[in-house]
Amino acid sequence: MFGIGKYNARFAETEADIRRCQQLRYLAFIAGRGLGSGPGGGYAGGAEGLDADGFDAICSHLMVEEVKSGQLVCCFRMLPLDDGSQIGRSYSAQYYELSRLSAFPGKMVEMGRFCIHPEWRDPNILRIAWAAMSAHVEREGVELLFGCSSFHGVDAEEYRDAFALLREKHLAPRRWLPLPKSPRIFRFARALRFFKPDLRLAMRRMPPLLRTYLVMGGWVSDHAVIDKDLNTLHVFTGVEVSRVPSARAALLRPRRAVGT
Repeated sequence: MFGIGKYNARFAETEADIRRCQQLRYLAFIAGRGLGSGPGGGYAGGAEGLDADGFDAICSHLMVEEVKSGQLVCCFRMLPLDDGSQIGRSYSAQYYELSRLSAFPGKMVEMGRFCIHPEWRDPNILRIAWAAMSAHVEREGVELLFGCSSFHGVDAEEYRDAFALLREKHLAPRRWLPLPKSPRIFRFARALRFFKPDLRLAMRRMPPLLRTYLVMGGWVSDHAVIDKDLNTLHVFTGVEVSRVPSARAALLRPRRAVGT
């Protein structure tokens, strides 16, 4: 368990813990967005006020709670893979053709369903979440962290500068580059090849979690998937742990450890 300020981070231990994570995910991803649940109502995973799917059973779930109240303020899940040969088991493989990453030789972790309670704005929440995730990656010898980074809404024009910056500076190495699979995509690397982004506007429109990945040396796919069910645009994102700048990695380490 890790602690920063008034928050602790720990792994879910019970079915009740996982249900709390699913409830927070519902609140963050579904409630208030008009997505509905069930047939004809948009996102089918929202039944009974839960955001749940089959991946929950095979993932580890990390929870950030306020110590005083026990309030769950952040959660995400991690799917461990021995190497790239198992990439087809990942959530991301539903949306991206990841055959190039099947040659990746080291341990991998898919990080997904990351969310912070919409009523909580303390930056320490993101810090402790990253610290806990980084400690896990270091302890398990993980060499690649990956997942889908989401932009709210499906209007690509709203994020024109952000996508242009991703094309200009943060595309995946060709040997790992995900290929299109989903029928609804925005090929921003092709569409924006002559567009020069406004850096300040681009960073303002970039999702906070993706900004953190990029600071760590992360890279993205050359296209975004248009997910109308969840009302998002998302890009495949990878961070090769060996390439994280040492100064940046030090910032992710927890300032205070609590327990083990």
